[in-house]
Amino acid sequence: METPAPDLAREIADALDALPERTTVPVRELRRGFSRRIAAWEPRDVVALAERLADGGDDVLRFVAYELVSGHRAALRSLGPAELERLGRGMDSWVAVDTFGCYLSGPAWREGQLPDQVVHGWAASPDRWWRRAALVSTIGLNNRARGGRGDTQRTLVLCALLAADRDDMVVKAVSWALRELSKHDAASVEHFIEHHRATLAPRVLREVANKLRSGLKNPRPPRG
Repeated sequence: METPAPDLAREIADALDALPERTTVPVRELRRGFSRRIAAWEPRDVVALAERLADGGDDVLRFVAYELVSGHRAALRSLGPAELERLGRGMDSWVAVDTFGCYLSGPAWREGQLPDQVVHGWAASPDRWWRRAALVSTIGLNNRARGGRGDTQRTLVLCALLAADRDDMVVKAVSWALRELSKHDAASVEHFIEHHRATLAPRVLREVANKLRSGLKNPRPPRG
């Protein structure tokens, strides 16, 4: 039986183009309507739809694609390494990567659908965006609002693999991963920082130290 994905992908793209503003609120409202329409779809058809949208190379299309899968419980549970790598193919912005990592690869990793060695392979990629995706996937392990329960070992292994990376997108993600973990295990993050102080970027040292000390990445200076 032919998948219904192609026709709906075109309809979604046309609906996005018709929006007066392609900002988060109207885009998400539009996506909710399409989520209701695909609620009874088979997981493979939802993933096929998301792949078609993501292949468009547009950050907004990717955002909708990833939210459609994230909001369809059976489709999210169906994701394995092959599906995730197809959905992430061609990512070229922090917006695309962060949505992918927080909504798809992070939850899949947390629930045992994505082996550690696959994420470690992303961390070794020559593509900066896959290296960032590996780190952002730890947010799904640790962010309580996204179902994270805290995973010190897997998070710190990823951060150690990329501690010496000086690509700005990766440096920012190392900082984010450590700051998110610090909400669960501040002592281990502090120990990691001390152990890797000579390797980590100054930005990571500064932002994580601020988070451990004040709870904020960049606290405001006191008024004089």
